[in-house]
Parts: sequence; structure tokens; C-alpha cells
Amino acid sequence: MQTPQLLAMFCGTLLLLGLIAYFLGRSKAARVRASGTSMYAQPDQYAWFAVMSTAGPALAVSAVGAFVMLLLGAEIPPLYLLAGSLVVACAGLAFAMARVRPEFHARQAIERVIRFILAGAAMISIFTTLGILLSIVFEAVRFFQMQSFWDFITGTTWNPGASFLAAAGRADEGTSAAQFGSVPLFAGTFMITFIAMLVAIPIGLLAAIYMAEYAPAKVRTVAKPVLEVLAGIPTVVYGFFAAITVAPIIVSVAGFFGFEASFNNALAPGIVMGIMIIPFISSLSDDVINSVPDSMRQGSLALGLTKGEMIRDIVVPAAMPGIISASLLAVSRALGETMIVVMAAGMRPNLTANPLEDMTTVTVRIVASLTGDQEFASAETLSAFALGLVLFVVTLALNLVSVMMIRRFREKYRVNNL
Repeated sequence: MQTPQLLAMFCGTLLLLGLIAYFLGRSKAARVRASGTSMYAQPDQYAWFAVMSTAGPALAVSAVGAFVMLLLGAEIPPLYLLAGSLVVACAGLAFAMARVRPEFHARQAIERVIRFILAGAAMISIFTTLGILLSIVFEAVRFFQMQSFWDFITGTTWNPGASFLAAAGRADEGTSAAQFGSVPLFAGTFMITFIAMLVAIPIGLLAAIYMAEYAPAKVRTVAKPVLEVLAGIPTVVYGFFAAITVAPIIVSVAGFFGFEASFNNALAPGIVMGIMIIPFISSLSDDVINSVPDSMRQGSLALGLTKGEMIRDIVVPAAMPGIISASLLAVSRALGETMIVVMAAGMRPNLTANPLEDMTTVTVRIVASLTGDQEFASAETLSAFALGLVLFVVTLALNLVSVMMIRRFREKYRVNNL
């Protein structure tokens, strides 16, 4: 019998055992309760405890067996694994029925299981983050064994040159020495992100203030969903818009004022990226502003403040931690964007302060390094992990700064309102 058929039979049998456990546990608890004995839980809670005792261990055994087979390479016949899981399920059912007694706290047992599941979900996220970090660090260390860390951090020229030939043992055929200076990549990343934030933060925050404080209910009902539609548009569509519409407009406007602009420039993807992340800021800021207690608004108006002063001096400071969090989310979204930059800004590492010239970002370079037919052990491929590690550190630093700013605003606002 094939594995998909075995899995279908296993799921069906386990579902049947779960139903049996539910009804048996509920009926036994109901009989005990009907006899006049006081019980610590309701019959339904004993029933769900029986279901968890039946299905939980069986699924755990199956998951462990699959883990051993897939990751450790052990050979376990699927029939034996699933049959053993069903045997464990039957044993769990018998255990659950034996535990249906008046003195047993079924509700507390269920809560302990739920708490264990929630803690496991939290640990999965933590270990996933740790695994991502370690996978980047190990490969980045290999890169820094080939290239100087100081040159990578401070170098102003990114030119992989013939690094792929060196990895293949044919370095003498190369025509240029490899240079892995990351400064042009991070300069392009920060410039495009800064332009995007100049567009997104003012528009998003003002839109949130309007929808929360000024817009009628009918306007808010229509405007907020329409604004949030921007978050669902694929980034490749934004890339087409930036390359075909925004970039030519920038070139025309720059030419009108006597400036020379390239059709691949940093200004176009920055503007379009800012438009793309407006919903992240406006939606979250709107929710935070609406969460400010209405009594604070009424109190400030009663003391003689105008509505504009009330928003500036009371509402916005109270909502500032949430606004900072929304802005940080937008910054992280902009730092990780790739498609818009590729289509509108190009892929040439260019260290310049002129946003009308072409440049690229770290994420674009990572994609370019990990695609193609070059050797994985080459410095060019491993440089993607070094770039990812530095970008991870930069993002972590931004998170730490944002946490400090949020705490500062909270403490200041708490002191001012004692």
C-alpha cells in the first residue's frame, strides 16, 4: 500500500478514535455526575481531555518518526510507524478513560496542554530565528576567511571579478582582482529607504489622523479599505509602474530644471516604494490613534485647546509608541524590497549621493550572487551571506533604537500625565 493511502487511513482511524474518546469520556463523566458525585470539571471538559490524550501522543509519535526519517535518514517502514502511532492512541484512550474521576481536574489538565502548545509555538519561532542566524553566520565566516572583513565593511568598490574562476582553481584566467566593498550597496539601500520614508511617513501619518479624527463614518468605511488595497498589489506591478511611468517623469522634470537624470535612478523606486508602504503606516497608526481614550480628547477640549492643538499635543504623543512601531515595520519592509529596485534602479553598485543616478541595494546583490551557474564555494556566492549578516545586524540595531525610543516616549507621557 502506498504512503498517501496509509496516511489517509491513519487520519481516518485517528479521527474515529477521537470521536470515540469524546463520546466515551463525556458519557462516563455524565454518569458519574448524574449519580450525585461532585466533580471538578464539566463533562465536556473530560471529553476534550480524552480527545487530547488519544490524538496528541499519536501525532507526536508520527511527527518524531517523520523527523527521524527525513532529517536523520533512518529507514522506518511507514506502515509500522503509523500502526505504532495508532497503538499509542489506543493506549492514550485507555489512560484518559481511567482518569475520568471526580477528583481529577480535567480543566486544569487541558489548560496545561494548551499552555504547553503555546510555549512550543513560541520556541519554534525562537529556534527558527536562531537557525536562520546560524545558517547565515556559518557561510559568512567562510567568506571572511577568503576576504578581509575590514575591506568588506569599508571598501567602496563592489566588483566580484573572477572570484568564480578562483573557486574553480582557474584564478590565472581572471582578468581582474575581486573587490567586495559593501559601502556602495548599503549606501544605495539607505538612500532608497530614506526616500521611501520621506514619502510614506508623512502621507501615512496624515492619512491616519484624517481617518481617525476628521473623516465621517461613511468616508472612513470606504477610504480605509481602498488605501489598504495598496498593500495587496504585487511588487512586480509597482516595479513596472516605477520603470515605465515614474522614471520617465523624473527624467523629464529633471531635464526641465537643467539636471541630468538616468532612466535607472534611485528616486523612482524610492517614491514608488514609499507609496507601497503607506498602508503599513496609515493602517497601524489609525488603529493606535483610535485606541487613545476619548476622555483625553474631551478633557483637552474642555480646557480650551483647539482640535488641531488637541491632536498635536495630546493624541499624537499618546500614540507615538505605536506610530514608531509602524514606521519601523515600514523601514524593514523597504530594506527588504528587491523587485522594484531591480526594475527601476538597476543592478550596478554605484557610490553616489545623487538620487538621479542608478544604484542598487543589498537585497538585489544577494539575489544576483545566489543565482546563476557560479560555484557555491566562490567568494561571490558566499558574499550574499556576508551581506545578509550585516543587514541582519543593521535591522537588529534599528529594532533596538526603536525600543529605546518607544520606552522614552512612554515614560515621558506617563510622567506628564501623573
